Amino acid sequence: MNSLKSFSCSTLLTVFMACGGNNSPESLFEIELPNNQNSFAQNESIAIGIKNKKEKNLGEITYSIDGKELPMSEGTISLDIPHLGNKILKAKVIYDDSSAEISKNIKVLAPKAPEIYTYEIINEYPHDAQAYTQGLEFHNDTLYESTGKTGRSSLRKVDFVTGKVLQQIDLDKTYFGEGITILNDKVYMLTWKSGTGFVYNLKDFKKMDSFQYGKSKEGWGLANDGKKLFKSDGTEKIWFLNSDTLVEEDYIETVTNASINDNANELEYVDGKIYANVYQKSGVMIIDAKSGAMEGVVNFGGLIDKVDHHDSWSEKDNVLNGIAYHPERKTFFVTGKEWNKLFEVTIQKKK
Repeated sequence: MNSLKSFSCSTLLTVFMACGGNNSPESLFEIELPNNQNSFAQNESIAIGIKNKKEKNLGEITYSIDGKELPMSEGTISLDIPHLGNKILKAKVIYDDSSAEISKNIKVLAPKAPEIYTYEIINEYPHDAQAYTQGLEFHNDTLYESTGKTGRSSLRKVDFVTGKVLQQIDLDKTYFGEGITILNDKVYMLTWKSGTGFVYNLKDFKKMDSFQYGKSKEGWGLANDGKKLFKSDGTEKIWFLNSDTLVEEDYIETVTNASINDNANELEYVDGKIYANVYQKSGVMIIDAKSGAMEGVVNFGGLIDKVDHHDSWSEKDNVLNGIAYHPERKTFFVTGKEWNKLFEVTIQKKK
């Protein structure tokens, strides 16, 4: 009897499916894009349509990305969206007496290729060759630096002209220090894989608080625009953190006109742009802080030849890392992990 019941149910289910019982949105409709393309440029107008698999009576169709409706005109939509990167294009389809929502994964990339920048060295200053630099930032003409490596991580206040460490606290030996930023007389500092950040009083370096990461699993670089914090985590994402709650509220993805890029490391914010060291590379990306579009690349490849290579030097570890903008001098300061020099430079487009 049980076998008969099982057979009957299976048979009925098969008949039900064959007769159109599967009315999932994906079985009814599909978003159609030109040549099955999935990569487009910001603000590009693209032809779009709906494949009506079951010949339903279609009504209104609306398209959206990140909750923003994309108006359709003559069978095309414009990818006029503020944040670039990996996106979910959604279509809400009204049909018969019902509605369905379907989606397609696409990439929305920068509208043009990044420009190439170069640099001019203005000054060279001494830098602690034992400092595994992770974060670098100016505040009131004073340089603040965070260093990494488990058991060697620290937060420092530095006289950038002499390289002398004016003030320092060491992290617990269990932490690997990462990037810093300064806002409202507080120093915010990340750790690498511990999922924890710290908040210090700028004046005396006393620890005021700690915070946990959200969806970002690692801590790399930090910067701020005077209101919110920007946090890199080794992926294509740069997170926006509420400076009061330190909650990750949003993010951008770093993109060029050809691809989505990851490995943004140490960060610096200047006039709407994020300057980001590329991990284990000699380049710095110039990223639009609103869209994520990489607008420029600075090649600092020549600097490493001006640095003394000590016995334990590693081409993999002792890379360019650390970029700070001095607003009064209107110059950038760059160094690397365990470099014995700090370079003051200007940045300009390559002719």
